[in-house]
Amino acid sequence: MSTTITSTAPAHDSDRAIDMAGTPVRQRVTWTAQRTSRCRRILGAMTKPFAPKRHLPSSPFKAPVAPAPKHFAVGDQVTHDTHGLGRVIGVEDGVAALVDFGPAQMRILSPYTKMTKL
Repeated sequence: MSTTITSTAPAHDSDRAIDMAGTPVRQRVTWTAQRTSRCRRILGAMTKPFAPKRHLPSSPFKAPVAPAPKHFAVGDQVTHDTHGLGRVIGVEDGVAALVDFGPAQMRILSPYTKMTKL
């Protein structure tokens, strides 16, 4: 399907260009862009978030190994991705660690994904 553009105005005036169906070209391009954006939004909402697949007992492959939980002791020097350098001042067994980051003390919950021991 070819689109022929006819115009009563000079060729450089794209605001007044009209296709064979009588629809202004600029209006048609804008509508197509809006439709494409809407489709991307709908498809984005339909995709599922990443979730690890469970291991089947009958699978010939080995089950993935879960990482060992991190353990911190009082006095450990740690770094946190958001809060920076700090020192552990309290530990709740497997639940949380109380860390002094200088200007603030924060209670960081397990599994400590953003915190590493130095």
